[in-house]
Amino acid sequence: MIGRLNHVAIAVPDLAEASARYRDALGAEVGPPMDLPEHGVRVVFVTLPNTKVELLEPLGEASPIAGFLGKSAGGGIHHICYEVEDILAARDRLVEAGARVLGGGEPKIGAHGKPVLFLHPKDFNGTLVELEQA
Repeated sequence: MIGRLNHVAIAVPDLAEASARYRDALGAEVGPPMDLPEHGVRVVFVTLPNTKVELLEPLGEASPIAGFLGKSAGGGIHHICYEVEDILAARDRLVEAGARVLGGGEPKIGAHGKPVLFLHPKDFNGTLVELEQA
């Protein structure tokens, strides 16, 4: 059901600093920052030959990333994103298998302009999983 790895998301306390570190120290291609108010985050994507790294910074105190950084002030891996061909079919199959879909189960539009869903980390070995329709 799942396809390729789309990205690994890392929560960071300072997006500009993290972007500079990836660009200057690692020589990575770092995209421009994008605000995603519906998700409570500002993001940049680091493009790699085989996938992407998404750097996430909270947009305000109510952001889920602010809560994450409250527990891990220096940041850390927040979630992993896999591609699926049909997000609604994937959701239905997962729910039938007993997985919990967060946010009421309805897809939202993600940073790439495609529908996304998040799956409860307790159902996937402590890892928050994002599914993105390919």
